[in-house]
Parts: sequence; C-alpha cells; structure tokens
Amino acid sequence: MKTKKINFDYKYGFSVEDKNVFTTGKGLSDGIVRMISAMKGEPKWMLEKRLQAYLYFEKAKLPDWGADLSKIDFSDITYFIRSTDKQVSSWDELPLEIKDTYDRIGVPEAEKKFLSGVSAQFESEVVYEKVKETLIQQGVLFCDMDTALKKYPHILKEYFGTLVPHSDNKFAALNTSVWSGGSFVYVPKGVKVALPLQAYFRMNAQAFGQFERTLIIADEGSSVHYIEGCTAPIYARDSLHAAVVEIFVKEGARVRYTTVQNWSKNVYNLVTKRTRVEKNGVMEWVDCNLGSQVTMKYPAVYLMGEGARGEVLSIAFAGNGQHQDAGAKMIHFAPHTSSRIVSKSISKEGGRASYRGLIHVMPQAVDSGVYVSCDALLLDGNSRSDTYPTMRIKNNESTIQHEATVEKIGEEKLLYLMSRGLSRVDAETAYVNGFIEPVVKEIPLEYSVELNRLIRLEMEGSIG
Repeated sequence: MKTKKINFDYKYGFSVEDKNVFTTGKGLSDGIVRMISAMKGEPKWMLEKRLQAYLYFEKAKLPDWGADLSKIDFSDITYFIRSTDKQVSSWDELPLEIKDTYDRIGVPEAEKKFLSGVSAQFESEVVYEKVKETLIQQGVLFCDMDTALKKYPHILKEYFGTLVPHSDNKFAALNTSVWSGGSFVYVPKGVKVALPLQAYFRMNAQAFGQFERTLIIADEGSSVHYIEGCTAPIYARDSLHAAVVEIFVKEGARVRYTTVQNWSKNVYNLVTKRTRVEKNGVMEWVDCNLGSQVTMKYPAVYLMGEGARGEVLSIAFAGNGQHQDAGAKMIHFAPHTSSRIVSKSISKEGGRASYRGLIHVMPQAVDSGVYVSCDALLLDGNSRSDTYPTMRIKNNESTIQHEATVEKIGEEKLLYLMSRGLSRVDAETAYVNGFIEPVVKEIPLEYSVELNRLIRLEMEGSIG
C-alpha cells in the first residue's frame, strides 16, 4: 500500500492508493443516475425521485449571492465511487488502505472511548458500521441510508425529501439525484440515547463529489446527539461536497447535531440542513467550519409546535483563499417558540468569513423570543468579515434581540500575554480560543481538544 503525505503539519492531508472496485467516471447524465440506482438495487420510487431531481439540477442556476461558485466544473467530477465490495462491522475486515485511513483519523479509538454507534463513509458509501448492543435493545435504528432504504423503505418513503425537496436549490437537486451513503437514525418514543452516535465522512479521490444523505427522526419524548466529522486530502483539483440533512424532532424530543468539519482547501462544501420541530421539542446545531475553499451552509430550524426551541452555535475560520459563508435560519410558525443563534467567525491572511441569517416570525407565532449574536474577529488588515442578517417579524408580541461585533486582536492584549512568557502564536491562539469558547464548551471533550488543536494549526498557517 502506498501512502502519500501532502502536508506534514496537516493531520488529514494524506491520501491512499485508489483501489476502487467501481467508478462511474467523470460527468453526469441520465444514464449515470440510472446506473447508481441500479447498482444499489433501489425501488422504482427512489429512481423516479432521482430522475426528477436530475432534470431540475440540469436547468437550475447557481445562486447569484454568497460565495463565487463559477469555477465548479460539474463535467470534471466523479459522482460515484465504490471503494469496497462489502460493508463490514469488524474493523479487521476492512481493506488495508481504508483501515489505515480511518486508523489515522481515529475512528476505532473514538468508538472504544465513548460512542454508542459508529458509521464510516469512504468516498460514496459507508464501509464500516458498528452499533452497540444497548442501542439495539432500546429499539434505536442506526445505519447508513442505503441499508435503511432496503430495511425500512416505508419510513424513508414517508420522510425522504419532505423537508428538503429537490427543488429547494441546485445542490439539493444534485444530492437527490446522486445521493449515496449518509446516516439514518430513528429513536423510539421516550428513549434517551445516553452516548453520541458518530459518522465520519472521508474523501480520498481527486475531483470527486461526495453526496451523503442523512435522515434523523426523534420520536416523542426521545433524545439523541449525533456527531459528524469530515476530512479530505489536499489535491490540485477541486472536489465537491453537497450533502443534505433532514431532521424531524417530534413532540417533547431533543436532538443535537454537532459537526467538526476540516475539509482540505480544494473542497467546495455546499450543504443543505433543515429541521422540523414539534411542540416543546428542542433542536440544537453545533457547527464548526474549518478548511474548504468555499463553505455555504445555513442550518435551518422550522419551529412548528407551540413551545418549540431552536439553537445554532457556529464557528467559521477563514484563512488565505477561503470564503466561509455560514449562518442559520429560524422560522417561527407557532406561539411561545424561541430561537438562539450565536455565530463566531475568525478571518486571517485575506480570508473572508460571512454570517448570513434569516429570522422569520409568523403572525401567529406570538410571544416568541429571538436572540442573535454575530461576533467577528479579524487577525490582520487584509481579511474581511460580512454580516447579512434578515429579520421578518410579522407580529408585535414577540421579543427580538440582535447584536453584532467586529474586532481586531489588540497589540496591547498580545503584549500582555507575551509578557507572561507566551510566544506570539501562543498568545494569538489563546485569544482566539477565548473568543470561540462559548461554542467550544458545547462540544464533547474529545472533540473540543481536537478543535483547539486544529485552531492552533490554523494560527500557525499549516492547515491545508
């Protein structure tokens, strides 16, 4: 097995030799969509969804706002790669090159330490899945979406594409037409999943598109925490990640979805994430965005039931050549609902970080509460921060708060820290870690340690 190290300091900047068992080749067509569906043995209704989405993708235009996407060459992307001929539940059964990749990322160690279940996706499909016996005894369903379509087609047919239809945007249409892998979670009524569920998404090939689809259903009174990690090696040619996440939070249920993303800087990361929350339900997004050339991601919460609550805590770090365009959407449909958005962005070496948010309080959503805080930190005079808040408040009986700050690291503060024996990089890192602490404290310890380590590498200019 040949392993190629691209950047010594970037932990995930390696690739392994391609030993794929199948690839569709570059480009997308009606025939490619049919081929993907046939290889997976899907029912007719799913193929029809794929084909409808493909037709919409073909005619839909790129967004004329946000980051510059004009350089994406859809004809140069490979839309499906099968890296192994079977999925396994024993780590030792994986092909050596895939096992080596995930050993480096830390999947086996994470599983041993604190996870209820682990799913690992390599290229287009999940190659490893392990679920603890306690989850099975509780009736929790946790598997990849391809398996779910075979085992639980009635559930997928009821929920798939109802929160994020293919007509939502060009990249949602692309995902619906070529989706592969991703996670399916169903938590029965009243079940509290004590430990997090984990999914890892890894790109290895050049000019590759990863299009996982995730569906989470938390039934009445249940709770679950789902964590995803994303990495890719560094190549000269661009790759595309266009995922779709749909989450249904039933009455009195609670879901937390944590993302620690560290794509390499040749990846376009264009994701649609949306939640529907019923009466007294709670949805929490914790979104940490490092790496990628471009990120456009705005987790949305539809507060449908009385007393429903939504929260988005996000971090975006933009370095040289990067544009992180991230934010959140909160749509209040019912009375006595509440939402909270806390956005922290850091820009350095000419990077650009943008907050883009939407708050919409419907006329009937009386006595609702909204809190939005957008804080930007500029590490030099060449970087940029933008805030694009949109608020549509349709009643006079709700409480709305919005605050925003932009600041630079003051030389006086740095000199103070350096006078206590810290190097300049250590002083800047300490300052940044303090700045993002309100979000980091919401992440499990193992991931907050890794995030702080990645932030330090960003400060040293050695990621990507």
